[in-house]
Amino acid sequence: MKKIILPAAALLLFSLMSFTKKTIHSDVYKVDRSISSLEWYAEKVSGKHNGTIKISNGEISDTHGNYTGNFEIDMSTIEDKDLENPAYKSKLENHLKSPDFFDAAKFPTSKFVLTSVSLLPAPKDGLTHSVKGLLTIKDKTNEITFDAAIKMEGDKIFATGSAVVDRSKFDIKYGSKTFFADIGDKMIYDDFTLKFNVVAIKQAATH
Repeated sequence: MKKIILPAAALLLFSLMSFTKKTIHSDVYKVDRSISSLEWYAEKVSGKHNGTIKISNGEISDTHGNYTGNFEIDMSTIEDKDLENPAYKSKLENHLKSPDFFDAAKFPTSKFVLTSVSLLPAPKDGLTHSVKGLLTIKDKTNEITFDAAIKMEGDKIFATGSAVVDRSKFDIKYGSKTFFADIGDKMIYDDFTLKFNVVAIKQAATH
């Protein structure tokens, strides 16, 4: 009797495991660069600037409600939007791309790896989720967290929000009081803000 029951039980267990494995899959959403945007805002004692930078590549994976993702940012696309004088605008953009700041020639790409997304206990100011991930700038990686408004409509994911980044953690020293305590009114604040509006489109399944 045992010779009949035990193989049958093993076969049933194997079948259940195989079925479970087959039903676990990820939906992949590719960032639409034509309508997604990334803006930056920075301040100093004597003023402030804002501009844009482009997402060069990105995707979000949804594994039964567990979200992960990877995003690449093209540092050569840093652009100022508040200066009207072309000469001043170009000077600032070139300075931001220089070794004083992001050194775009040496470090052409910054990256954000999305590690977790969780619902907020209650929506606040339209924000619905808490986001955690790893940000890499100039080959320095730090964990950041921020809130975002995330929703799914049809075959698209929409995510908007902003993240505050401490540049001193990425070895960006120019004008930083963290590195130059006596800099006075030439100080540029360490914190800058990245405001994002990301649209990602579901890709066709490959299995």
